[in-house]
Amino acid sequence: MSKKHVVVSLGHDALGYTTLEQRDAVRKTALALADLVEADCQLTITHSNGPQVSMIHKAMTELRRVYIDYTPAPMCVCSAMSQGYVGYDLQNALRSELLSRGISKSVCTILTQVTVDPYDEAFYEPTKVIGRYMSHEDAETEIKKGNYVREFPGKGYRRVIAAPKPIDIVELESIRTLAMADQVVIACGGGGIPVIEQKHVLRGASAVIEKDAIAGRLAAQLQSDQLIILTGVEQVCENYGTETQKPIPAMTVAQAQKLMAQGQFEPGTMLPKIEAAITYLSANPQGEVLITSMDALKDALKGKNGTKITL
Repeated sequence: MSKKHVVVSLGHDALGYTTLEQRDAVRKTALALADLVEADCQLTITHSNGPQVSMIHKAMTELRRVYIDYTPAPMCVCSAMSQGYVGYDLQNALRSELLSRGISKSVCTILTQVTVDPYDEAFYEPTKVIGRYMSHEDAETEIKKGNYVREFPGKGYRRVIAAPKPIDIVELESIRTLAMADQVVIACGGGGIPVIEQKHVLRGASAVIEKDAIAGRLAAQLQSDQLIILTGVEQVCENYGTETQKPIPAMTVAQAQKLMAQGQFEPGTMLPKIEAAITYLSANPQGEVLITSMDALKDALKGKNGTKITL
């Protein structure tokens, strides 16, 4: 019997928000991931990086403020740093957990670049908030550099950057090769490092990519059997956060699209996950998507929790 190929997308809860939180969180995350490996699944793992890349960006910016000779790190470099640092903690925690169960298996992180369109509309209307709160004077300096900022009344200003749609995963064949060799692969962290292709050169873009968007594309291009999206809620719900909230244990793509048209899924939280599910299932009609929380995963895999989406 061939192994089940699964792409797992980890949300913020799986990683925490600080270096110490992450160190502890990945140990718990490793338990759930090891259960999947023990169930004879081949895993390709992707993850969020919002708090991590924001922390790195703030640190590099402040370093430049204190030491004038230092060059501020561009967003693409901050993204690469976050991929490496999250992957380091995650791969070591999972390797340790697997070895404790008598499973000797390689776990590796691939620094992954993802191409984006330089003319993507997102570059003209940035929405992703990044970095520290700034004074009006600092905000003016950022604007003069060509960056976008947004005012938060009573708090100050923060930089906002674009979130363009992913096009191609540059290291896809390396990821595929390792996956086919039954290795555990951590890739496309934080949506991948956004790059713009200019002839034969890849140049970093001042942007971030939605990790849900890349999870759907990665699962589609790997033709995985299942996409598991782990988030902060046990199930997708209709009328979420209201008195008439109703869990959705299962739905088809057509049903999901109908609910999307009704505005049932909040942009920035559940909507990108549903869009990722549709991207994946449109390319792989035989696959299935499971959306649930880390704590509910074990029951969700038995059909006792979570939301399953099929074509």
